[in-house]
Amino acid sequence: MSQSVDRALTLLDALGEAPLSLEQAAGSLGVHKSTALRLLRTLEEHGFARRQPDLRYRLGGRVLSLAHRALEDFDVRQVAAPYLAALNARCGYTVRLAVLHDGEVLYLDEVAGPSATGPSRIGRRAPVTGTAVGRVLLAGLPADGAEEPELAAVRRRGWAAESAEHREPVTCVAAPVEGSGGRTVAACALSAPAGEVPPAELARMVPELLCTAEAISLAYGGSPTPRWCENRCGARPAGRASRTSERASAGRRR
Repeated sequence: MSQSVDRALTLLDALGEAPLSLEQAAGSLGVHKSTALRLLRTLEEHGFARRQPDLRYRLGGRVLSLAHRALEDFDVRQVAAPYLAALNARCGYTVRLAVLHDGEVLYLDEVAGPSATGPSRIGRRAPVTGTAVGRVLLAGLPADGAEEPELAAVRRRGWAAESAEHREPVTCVAAPVEGSGGRTVAACALSAPAGEVPPAELARMVPELLCTAEAISLAYGGSPTPRWCENRCGARPAGRASRTSERASAGRRR
């Protein structure tokens, strides 16, 4: 990565946390003030930063404009598709993606395993109660004082399971896909016929499932809790992107 581009992107990330003076910007990058000023002026010329009356810099309106355009074009199904296919290839079980829609589970995508039976669930609906996917999606909603202990446990654990609880006799484990702000936008699930795959066997695939769900979350713009397995899903935490980013974080901590 070009050093200037790396520094500019790191500076944008820092401006997203709080307005910065020229001295703070230079300190966050570990560079001279003249270098930081050139970067800030370039960002300002393109609308990505603006200088306040107190001479501190903050994010410019161009960032918001690009963010809105990106969100309009983002489709969680499209983002998740290659990760679902890769998970299916690694484990051989059916992989599904679902969202919460009008109080029900709506299945958006599916990559069937060799032992799958029956028609695809894409476009089909299911109740949120009695399903692992439903529990994950419900656990992702804002908690209230009357939250069920089971949903609180799912939120703490980060995944949910079911065994032949719904109309179809399946064993299933599901994990949340997070968007910006930690909001659950979808659920990723592994399932298999209950008569062929016992719950304990499918539960051994939970690390693979979490890895995939977190990779989708990162691709969709979320910041999931890292349980990374880079040699499997290929995802890499943004914090490891560059030495400049590490210096910036260290500077902000100071």
